[in-house]
Amino acid sequence: MIKRAETMIRELKEQMRGGNGTVAITHLFSQDEIGGKARLIAKIELEPGCSIGFHEHQNEEEIFYIISGQATLDDQGDMQILNPGDAAITKGGQSHSLSNNGDSLLTVMAVILLYC
Repeated sequence: MIKRAETMIRELKEQMRGGNGTVAITHLFSQDEIGGKARLIAKIELEPGCSIGFHEHQNEEEIFYIISGQATLDDQGDMQILNPGDAAITKGGQSHSLSNNGDSLLTVMAVILLYC
């Protein structure tokens, strides 16, 4: 299956999970189009100063892969800088937040996998 960029659903979320600014989410595939146990497969874009607030994952895990820009990840209270090519995973029962403290657009691939 091939999905063209112009057919992907793009949504804007204000103050996502209590964060700052607007987060743009482009859903690469919907849950209906996936045969596996993914809840989200998306490209996430954060303008400078925008963030996804600190939140916990239950019965799922989230993977971030940095495509461009620089991210600040709060991984269970451990602050880390992520650059293009870096990846992070937050497992079930763990918490995280993501922010763009840089001066250019932050683009992240995000995948949320459900536990069976």
